[in-house]
Amino acid sequence: MNSSDSAFQIIVDTIAGELSDLTDLAQATRIIFKLLLAALLGGMLGYEREASGKAAGLRTHMLVAMGAATFLAVAQLMGMTPMDSSRVIQGLIAGVGFLGAGAILKPAKENTEDVKGLTTAAGIWFTAAIGMAVGAGEEAAAILCTLFALFVLLVLPKNAVPRKGS
Repeated sequence: MNSSDSAFQIIVDTIAGELSDLTDLAQATRIIFKLLLAALLGGMLGYEREASGKAAGLRTHMLVAMGAATFLAVAQLMGMTPMDSSRVIQGLIAGVGFLGAGAILKPAKENTEDVKGLTTAAGIWFTAAIGMAVGAGEEAAAILCTLFALFVLLVLPKNAVPRKGS
């Protein structure tokens, strides 16, 4: 065996060692399932938002859900306790709040109450919660929450309560 063969073997062994966090097919299947389910559920909400002409649509919601699921799935893989995972959840909630805040627009005119993007921001926030549920292994709850969110977005009227002066 020459030096280039041993260098190649070192590279292969190093990469294999880095990928050793997926110890078996069952664990890899769980991760893939969680990511696919998070993408599907986030995509359902994102599709509705995109069909409504909102800026944060399909891809944004899918990425938010998958990102949240990934953070919690990785925490579980690392062996974090539920208490440690709660800190991950707290960080996600704060971080996604900033993302949602970017979706809220208020006109520059004084004395106007016209704020836009609140439903989109709430949808992003809720999509992260759905992703967290998937990542934490609460898939049935995530599916139910998605159905309730779709009910709110599709069935309830946009302006259910008349505003003053309308």
